[in-house]
Amino acid sequence: MLDEEGIDQPAWTAVTTLAAAEEFCDTVGYPCLIRPSYVLSGAAMNVVPSKEDLDRYLTEATKISNDCPVVISKFLENAKEIEFDGVAHSGEVVCFAISEHLENAGVHSGDATLILPAQKLYLETVRRIKRSAFAIAAALKISGPFNIQFLAKANEIKVIECNLRASRSFPFVSKTYDFNFIGLATKVMCGMRYEVPQFRTNDVDYVCIKAPMFSFSRLLGADPVLGVEMASTGEVACFGQDLKEAYLKVILATGFKIPKKGVLIAIGREDHRLDFLESTHLLASLGLKLYASPGTSAFLAEHGIETTSTPHPLSGEKPDCSDLMVNGDVDLVIDIPSSRFSTNQETNGYIMRQAALSNAIPLITNIKNARLTIASLSRYHSKSDAEKFEIEPWDTYSTQNQAQRMSRGKSSLQQPSSPRKGGLNALRL
Repeated sequence: MLDEEGIDQPAWTAVTTLAAAEEFCDTVGYPCLIRPSYVLSGAAMNVVPSKEDLDRYLTEATKISNDCPVVISKFLENAKEIEFDGVAHSGEVVCFAISEHLENAGVHSGDATLILPAQKLYLETVRRIKRSAFAIAAALKISGPFNIQFLAKANEIKVIECNLRASRSFPFVSKTYDFNFIGLATKVMCGMRYEVPQFRTNDVDYVCIKAPMFSFSRLLGADPVLGVEMASTGEVACFGQDLKEAYLKVILATGFKIPKKGVLIAIGREDHRLDFLESTHLLASLGLKLYASPGTSAFLAEHGIETTSTPHPLSGEKPDCSDLMVNGDVDLVIDIPSSRFSTNQETNGYIMRQAALSNAIPLITNIKNARLTIASLSRYHSKSDAEKFEIEPWDTYSTQNQAQRMSRGKSSLQQPSSPRKGGLNALRL
């Protein structure tokens, strides 16, 4: 159907033999995404970076046969993931929201940090997303809720999948825009009269972010590096006047503790180290003691940033990176593995991540999360005690309330006189 509509998608095939799987992956090139039959929440899905990984996965981790075909698609690295939540009536879209993932594509949507309205999308990308989503809704003659996940890279978009159902982000977009997407979808499906919402999805002067919560500390041996198989056990959302304010609120709501002592930095890839240079300067300006793994420390020293080089756990030298956590010298660990596709549990990175979990130390394993965390901490580090968090009612941010205030000629940022009963409180710096 996508081909008929002229809508792009990653190259894919369905195979029933290992030989066919190898042939396809050799043709499109690694890495490839493997999706076994009957997948729910990404269970047993995996990204394979090489032929050896493909063979091992298809012979040990999943079953492949004529009764259980495996779908394989080309995995696009460094691509942005975008979600389109909509309600359609007889194929015509009557309500929609476009949100973006903070993490690059490859993190399951249930584990991703969702930002609404999208903050870093090109106007042309948004146009192409809308054009493709509207065409898909028309082709499928949708009446009710639907969710489409897109890839975007170099302003080109590709469809990951379309689900003809409400998604986990439907309550999130409903609360963000103060419009009940689910109520509208229900009326459409039941053949009831409904009103089309009168708001523009980008004309809001606030940001809402949904972040996942995990239970890795309760799962013996679990590696907290996010991938295509969902691992989260909950989620929270917070409003803010801008991206950094909303993000700092939401990570604090997940249990993140602001570091007061020191930070351990271990980044495997050189391009990620370059991406994190500015963030490292910000960390140093916060007055925190900086520790780093040997390779990361040497790289930062070349760029004029002083850190205490600390041996890897498998080096045999003491004190090592894990000892810093046991001794309470650090209260934030930033460990960005060189490959998030590895399942090897006998690595320095895995041991350090386990040490962070065991000692209840906040751990960041994604470069984009790390950069935004440090930028948000730096923005509000100098706030005085009188400017700490206060609870504000949902009305402060809701679009309907904004419209009413603006129609009265008042500032859209003015505190309302009383909170809406039962409304969701939001934290404000």
